[in-house]
Amino acid sequence: MRRYPKLILWTFAAALLPFSASAAEGGAPSSNVIGLAVGAGLAVGLAGLGCGIGQGLTAGNTTAGIARNPGAANSMFVNFILGMVLIESIAIYGLLIALLLYFKIS
Repeated sequence: MRRYPKLILWTFAAALLPFSASAAEGGAPSSNVIGLAVGAGLAVGLAGLGCGIGQGLTAGNTTAGIARNPGAANSMFVNFILGMVLIESIAIYGLLIALLLYFKIS
């Protein structure tokens, strides 16, 4: 339970990272740039958070299923790999959206 405040702090720090790049260029960033920077940070952060939770649940449930029924391991493994690929594609979409927003700032 003590890790959550630290996790929240690092999440906000990572979300505010694009602000330091815009501040280094000089001048105050406009509200449009701030919105794009926050959107880029949230896109990567939320996509990574959701995909991490989904991958953990998928791997844990597949491992439990194989432990209960080792004979069905081959069919479970195929579904496991397919599920992991689909989960990871969501993270890639989040990264793509963040990169599009970031390069719109530049």
